[in-house]
Amino acid sequence: MLALLGALALVVIGWTWLQGRPAQVAQVPASQQAVPGASPRSSNLPITGGVVVHVTGAVRKPGLVHLAAGSRVADAVQAAGGVTTAKAEGSVNLARVLVDGEQIQVVASGAQTGSAATGKVSLNSASVQQLEELPGVGPVLAQRILDYRTEHGSFRSLDDLNEVSGIGEALLGKLRPHVQV
Repeated sequence: MLALLGALALVVIGWTWLQGRPAQVAQVPASQQAVPGASPRSSNLPITGGVVVHVTGAVRKPGLVHLAAGSRVADAVQAAGGVTTAKAEGSVNLARVLVDGEQIQVVASGAQTGSAATGKVSLNSASVQQLEELPGVGPVLAQRILDYRTEHGSFRSLDDLNEVSGIGEALLGKLRPHVQV
């Protein structure tokens, strides 16, 4: 009986030892790893290293466009069939790098979108000097906004300003009528 218990104990110890050995695990590509602070995807699209943007306005095939990461607005416009008028090409910055989930509005008349059209300062293209003209924003805070934009990419919404050190709900409330993404 004692020999049987000893043999059973050896089997349990051996099985436990084998279970505790490291197993080889497949490495997840960086393009599929979770990004801290990112919201979960709301679609069933596969995770890729690309971007999805919504192109609207004066393009031949408006709608969602799937492009490689690092693509520019010019690539999105081309993927949407190109502009419908030569003037429309001047309504967007074709050289700007795309951000996943953004909307590109191509205006048929060629009128500038953004600050020129609305009188608002674009958080994604404003200079330090333009940001300093905003209420409650001085040189230090303007530089923090640019530093945030450089580190995290384009602002996706005005609420992203909450992530900039020194901007709270009160200041954000003052800035909302004067800024856009």
